Amino acid sequence: METVGRTEEARTSRADRLLVVNRHSGRPGTVVLALDGELEHDTVAPLRDALEENAAAVRVVVDCAGLRFCDSTGLNVLLRTRLRMLARGGHVDLAGLRPPVRRIFEITGALQVFQVYEDADAALADADADTDTDTDTGD
Repeated sequence: METVGRTEEARTSRADRLLVVNRHSGRPGTVVLALDGELEHDTVAPLRDALEENAAAVRVVVDCAGLRFCDSTGLNVLLRTRLRMLARGGHVDLAGLRPPVRRIFEITGALQVFQVYEDADAALADADADTDTDTDTGD
């Protein structure tokens, strides 16, 4: 079952360029946010809203398999969320980074501060990740 937000509908932003779906992880305290489209200044609101609504989660896995583009605004939202979650003992993990998106994380150095998985299933299969809050090792 997939839900997003209060209305149980997927969120879309300007011109339907970003879709954020809150997938049930089957693990207590873990949320999977699946992104589809372009994450940039004009489209970041649905992700920001979904992250705020799931602020109580211990772990957020951001599934980027459907993400085609990410600019500095999207990157900063993820980095700020990571810091907030680390401060209270949680963490943000990334999954399914496609080459164009992975490149922005590489050239900015952000790839080194997130735990990155090949896909969301691999992230959820990592039993240690639910209790490990040291994500500074990257992948």
